[in-house]
Amino acid sequence: MHCAGCAGTIERALLKTAGVRLASVNFASESALIEFDENVISESELAKAVESVGYKLEIDSPERGPAFAQTTTGKKKGGNGDKNTETVLIKALGMDSPHCAMIIESALKKLPGIKNIDVDFSNQRVKVVFDPKKIAVSDIFKVIIEAGYKPIKEEGEAEEILDKEKIEREKQVKILKRKLIIGGVLSVFIFFGSFPEWFSFAPRILNNNWTLLVLTAPVQFWVGWQFYAGLRLLVKYRTADMNTLIAIGTLAAYFYSASVAVFPDFFTKGGIAPKTYFDTSAIIIVLILLGKYFEALMKGRASEAIKKLIGLQPKTARRLKIPNSKSQITNKFQITNHKFQTEEYEEAPISEIKVGDVLMVKPGEKIPVDGKIIEGDSEIDESMVTGESMPVHKTIGSPVIGSTINKFGTFTFQATKIGKDTVLSQIIKMVEEAQGTKAPIQRLADLVSSYFVPVTIVIAILTFIIWFFFGPVPAFNFALINFVAVLIIACPCALGLATPMAIMVSSGSAAAKGILIKDAASLEVANKIDTIILDKTGTLTQGKPAVTDIISVTEFPISNSQFLNKSQISNLKKTVFQIAASLEQKSEHPIAKAILELAASLGKKSSHPLDRAISEEAKKEKLELFPVKNFEAAPGKGIKGILLINNREMETVVGNREMMKLKSIQISDFEKQIETLESQGKTVMIVAANREVLGALAVADALKKESIEAVKVLKESNIDVWMLTGDNDRTARAIAKEVGVENVMSEVLPDKKSEKVRELQERGKIVAMVGDGINDAPALTQANIGIAMGEGTDIAMELANITLMRGDLMLIPEVIQLSKRTMRIIKQNLFWAFFYNSAFIPVAAGVLYPFFGILLNPIFAAAAMAFSSISVVLNSLRLKKT
Repeated sequence: MHCAGCAGTIERALLKTAGVRLASVNFASESALIEFDENVISESELAKAVESVGYKLEIDSPERGPAFAQTTTGKKKGGNGDKNTETVLIKALGMDSPHCAMIIESALKKLPGIKNIDVDFSNQRVKVVFDPKKIAVSDIFKVIIEAGYKPIKEEGEAEEILDKEKIEREKQVKILKRKLIIGGVLSVFIFFGSFPEWFSFAPRILNNNWTLLVLTAPVQFWVGWQFYAGLRLLVKYRTADMNTLIAIGTLAAYFYSASVAVFPDFFTKGGIAPKTYFDTSAIIIVLILLGKYFEALMKGRASEAIKKLIGLQPKTARRLKIPNSKSQITNKFQITNHKFQTEEYEEAPISEIKVGDVLMVKPGEKIPVDGKIIEGDSEIDESMVTGESMPVHKTIGSPVIGSTINKFGTFTFQATKIGKDTVLSQIIKMVEEAQGTKAPIQRLADLVSSYFVPVTIVIAILTFIIWFFFGPVPAFNFALINFVAVLIIACPCALGLATPMAIMVSSGSAAAKGILIKDAASLEVANKIDTIILDKTGTLTQGKPAVTDIISVTEFPISNSQFLNKSQISNLKKTVFQIAASLEQKSEHPIAKAILELAASLGKKSSHPLDRAISEEAKKEKLELFPVKNFEAAPGKGIKGILLINNREMETVVGNREMMKLKSIQISDFEKQIETLESQGKTVMIVAANREVLGALAVADALKKESIEAVKVLKESNIDVWMLTGDNDRTARAIAKEVGVENVMSEVLPDKKSEKVRELQERGKIVAMVGDGINDAPALTQANIGIAMGEGTDIAMELANITLMRGDLMLIPEVIQLSKRTMRIIKQNLFWAFFYNSAFIPVAAGVLYPFFGILLNPIFAAAAMAFSSISVVLNSLRLKKT
């Protein structure tokens, strides 16, 4: 696939094929997600449908599932799946605009043996598939150099590539700086010498044309050497870029002036004193180079977010020495009966770490790779991934993210993801893909840029002809000045930079806040959203059960619809809870886990790192759980067992109405309270001992603390908020009322979620779908913008346009605001770029001269061009502050 248009072609071909329900083609990753009916169409027939429009579909390995496919560019005959081809990834420094990308692509296409070229100018990356029998990598590099760019082969670790790029960029900046200083000093002398009537104090030798010729030569041919790549392009590849304009314009001024200096008598015929333009040539080159210098300095800042992330990964890890891994590791994610000692670990390079390795992390160290804690606990600073400033408490079973910082405790964990599969690598990939994609608004800029240079050359030639034949005396001088001014003013740099610079800065800034934007189009559409659908479980709620209420026989229930505050549990309630928690020790039900989590938290004043000093004393107050025997579980009803309380055996039961009925326990006195809690969408577990009811616990999927505030902010922004859930209507309405949502879609099956999104779209709504599970995937794809919660499933994050790394709903208004700010900046950039080019070309051509006597000096044209590019970059960098 060469472009987003190719992706659209494949998508349309698939969607027209019988049996295909959904087709989503990703140009950046060259992959397609296809949902189809196996009874109607097979995988081989899907491949034929793709081949019919000129591409090749390769079905991936079974572990990814038949619904995933990889599209590779192919010809209608044969394709390029040839094993004799090789691929090289190249960083092309200086390729900063769509026009630059077009120049490189055009030049490379003329080489023999080139099979495919993918050019991503935003990340300055070129991917070339070639036949090594017909062409070598050195030949590809030579062509890129001839086109005026600096190629670096992308090989090795990401950080090595980054270091190479940094070294080359610093080298470029150093050379530019040296050229600017020498060129600037020479240009000052040339300028003084060119206008003796203004600078009478200047030495007379500077007024001599031969002196000016000698002073200008190094500026023209050494300082401005990089611009002659444009002439090579014109001669060798019959294409042109902005360098072509600068080279033709300055060389025309220089050679005309040199001719006047060498053959003065020829130009003085007719009694007219000849005029030289050495100052025009020199100062134009220095000013444009000044713009390039500032651009080179500032461009590095635009992708700082990625560079910081790449540099975060530690170089080594502390790995457990295991002589025979099978004897000690019983399961991929489980290690039992083993205490880890420091002397059992070795320092290993990060490249040698494998999935399943057991690693130790000490306080203050970075976590080397993604994994799950198997021993110990700690507070971990995940701010660089999630944007959350507060450290997160992690215990056994908790996932940890590579490159985040371990603040306090020592723990051991098992590696689950390494290399390109880690969260950090995926973030870098997503941000780079976002920076490499084009927003719809950019298509206009690309189109204009592609025609700009050839049209400008034609206008410049016409300008010269008209002024030469119809202009006032000296006609040649006027024709030359206006010819050079048109060429210089029309460089489309600002136009090419307008959108990609804003997208780069914006997506980098968003990543630092924990917002990952997959493509530029999403950033453009996000500010148009007028409807948001929020999935209930895991999006509005915690996605796991939590104890919300405790009832004792003597008191009314306390209800706060959040995790209980420990100070609210009275002694009677604590007894009820203590009995329930003791019995639940033997259960593996999710409700048991919720009850035991609250039990474990009692006695701990806080998990905040500032309270670590008092944790030992707090542990003494921890809730004591009674021994249990004769434990039995009744599926769908509850549990029972005998607890040893104060040396007395007590038969206890925890369960629903059915369990109480089974054990002949009367609950009529509690019926009203139970019904009240159930009407709020909560699950009630009644606690009884020796056939008497002691109280009850209510468990529910509690709302996230920011849900109510997020819904309020969205509604204040005039956005319709809907809640989507598979729950029954009563439960759904109870949750919706609590969170402040009036629009509810309840009892929706997973395969019908996308239909609900489509229904709103058919009403003319621009819809954002927010979800976290595999069952949300079709709806995320159907929506105009799919937003995935960071703690959700990989498939949801893969399909979504935007991922909120810390799962904070307050980031949704942030996304919308960021989109609005980005579009405002892009429009400002495009306005000034279009205005500048369209307004000043006629002025440069001399249209105003017959009416007002105004001509645009080429020096001022060069200054305006440099200022235009710098202003676009500076304006885009304002997004870093948002």
